[in-house]
Amino acid sequence: MEITTDKNDKAENGEKITGLFEAAGVVYLDFGNCRFVKHGDFLGAEISVGEAKSYGRVWLHRSFPYELPENYISVQDADGEEIGLIRSLDSYGEEQKALIGAELARKYYTPKIERILSLKETHGTSFWKCLTDAGELSFTLQDTSRSISKVGGDAAVITDMFGNRYRIASLKGLDKKSMRKLEIYL
Repeated sequence: MEITTDKNDKAENGEKITGLFEAAGVVYLDFGNCRFVKHGDFLGAEISVGEAKSYGRVWLHRSFPYELPENYISVQDADGEEIGLIRSLDSYGEEQKALIGAELARKYYTPKIERILSLKETHGTSFWKCLTDAGELSFTLQDTSRSISKVGGDAAVITDMFGNRYRIASLKGLDKKSMRKLEIYL
């Protein structure tokens, strides 16, 4: 199917294409067509788009985790296929929002680094000991400079060799000793 910007274009089935999301077949989910349920420790979903379907387990992925954490959340099935996209959590009531929020908090859990206690590097591998909001933590980075990403202006995310993430809410908010240890990698 060819996509152009002419609003009079029609899809192969004759339906009018009004935007890129429609052309790509994106299904938007909200409280009217999708309800989330707990199945033990897992999040499931009851979705009524076209044919109603129940999913015993769904995965949520933020499309823009740092800039828009409550918008454009992909809902995927067990095979990693996208079921639909939540434009905004505001389209759900408080109870549903709490279920979605708990699942996102579990998946995107990132301890906040408050102070870097020690940072030593040997042969491109660095060993960190930090005070975080979850207590004192130690972790290891391979290729240190590539494991630190600035996000959202003054914030940074650090990914250790096992894929665990740690965040620094504000680089300017770090104490001077911590910043001196970190600045050579930024």
